[in-house]
Amino acid sequence: MGWYSDHIEPALVSCACGMKPVSKERAKIVPRASGRVLEIGFGSGHNVPFYDQSAIEHLYALEPAEAMRKRAKKRVADIEIPFEWLDLPGEDIPLPDESVDTVLVTFTLCTIPEVEKALAGMRRVLTPAGKLVFLEHGLAPDRGVARWQNRLNGIWGKLAGGCNLNRDTTGLVGSAGFTIDELDQHYAPGMPKFAGFISYGVASR
Repeated sequence: MGWYSDHIEPALVSCACGMKPVSKERAKIVPRASGRVLEIGFGSGHNVPFYDQSAIEHLYALEPAEAMRKRAKKRVADIEIPFEWLDLPGEDIPLPDESVDTVLVTFTLCTIPEVEKALAGMRRVLTPAGKLVFLEHGLAPDRGVARWQNRLNGIWGKLAGGCNLNRDTTGLVGSAGFTIDELDQHYAPGMPKFAGFISYGVASR
């Protein structure tokens, strides 16, 4: 870990994840989380204002980056439900099988190195009636946009904490064994198209 990854990168990622267009997308899907909730890639806590805390029994926040956990302190202070940090990577979820009702993942599947393994872990910890609530940017359906995503992906990843512009969100979720029950896909207003093709929805095991 160098000075850039310890200081500049967390600030840039946190700033990007807190932009107004991104917050509008969060507001649509985060309130769907309920019961015992595991958030993968908690980051600096941008989802906290959008949780319906009256519907949540316990919130597990999986975030391996200490710099992000430090940035989340003020937001975490506003949480009035049982809250617990998990500091392992997204591929290694330290919870028992069938122990959570909701897994929430927002703008995180793009960054996890072993994303297939991570999704398998998310499915493992969900109860049989549990749900995966997701909000991700990814591969656009338009050839011209997708071409630019592929071109920019390498440099983008180096600057943005390993983020990939061209991952197929719904393909990954489906391949992990989930059934996507609700889905909305669109270009987010106010975001550049190469980083703004949004997929959000709810999936069951």
